[in-house]
Amino acid sequence: MAGALLKYIIPPVVTVGLCWMLFRNIDLSEMLGVVSRDCAVGWLLGSLALNIAAQVARAVRWRIQLKALGVNPSLWLTTLSIFGTYAVNLIFPRLGELWRTGFIAKRQDAPFSSIFGSMVADRLTDTICVGLLTLLASLLAGPQVKAYLMQDPDRWERIMAIAGSPWLWAAISACVAGGILILIRTRHRGGIAGHVRKFVAGLWEGFAVIRTMPGRGRWLLMTTLIWGAYFFGLGCALFAFPLTAEVLVHGGLTALLVCFVLSSLSMAVPSNGGIGPYQWALMWALSLYASSVDGLTRTYTAIVANTIMGASTIMLILLGILTFGWIAFNPSSKPKK
Repeated sequence: MAGALLKYIIPPVVTVGLCWMLFRNIDLSEMLGVVSRDCAVGWLLGSLALNIAAQVARAVRWRIQLKALGVNPSLWLTTLSIFGTYAVNLIFPRLGELWRTGFIAKRQDAPFSSIFGSMVADRLTDTICVGLLTLLASLLAGPQVKAYLMQDPDRWERIMAIAGSPWLWAAISACVAGGILILIRTRHRGGIAGHVRKFVAGLWEGFAVIRTMPGRGRWLLMTTLIWGAYFFGLGCALFAFPLTAEVLVHGGLTALLVCFVLSSLSMAVPSNGGIGPYQWALMWALSLYASSVDGLTRTYTAIVANTIMGASTIMLILLGILTFGWIAFNPSSKPKK
């Protein structure tokens, strides 16, 4: 029951709630006016093209991992699996990864567990990349964030008080120590601890494959291309609007990095395809630079964020239609000999 609540109830509630908060103070006629007047469609289409390129690069990267496990799907199949993943996540958050695992396992007549392990390693790699980018953004843009928070001294003092609280760090240390102790004391038992150990072992196995597999250089190249395409794709989207383009002109790559990291972190919030959390994160990132750009109001940033997310969502829906349309007309469950 609790699992079903987390998977099927909370994400749509979060999505609807955040979208309602976004649109409740926005005049839709004003939004359409800004889009029709200011939006440079060419930049926006360039952003979508880079996002599609990132998904294809992700398919190439995953195929390298699968081949190391003895599974050899075509690039077309792995690309469709990625397109389908994002489409499924729009309706059933977090289930897209399970769907692509099952899709490839069935098409290639391969063990589900092996495919799942490679998918987990694939996703964990992305988590590490986001963590490294977050660290870089903190180093480069820390003074900018602090200056923004210092506009409200009380808020800054509250944040520092929480971060420096010995009770917080004591609680974190106790949780970590407790988790380790439970795993040690229940190492020969089943239950939740057993599932956790199997999960950790699966992650290690996935990384072991990456460490020893052929084509590691191409795998690293694809990882770079994935995140480079996403990064510059967001840059193209922000250049589609004159005021957010001005943010990038004034703030340079650091401003783009801050926007990119915060919007990427927002995808961890349970929601349908990131709809809702993504716009709020992007709005907050842009607000850090609002003082240097005349007219960059909350309403304007909301219009920009909603337009970017709307265009991306339409793209994912169309790619999903392509994917599931192809599957409907090609129902074979086993690869051709």
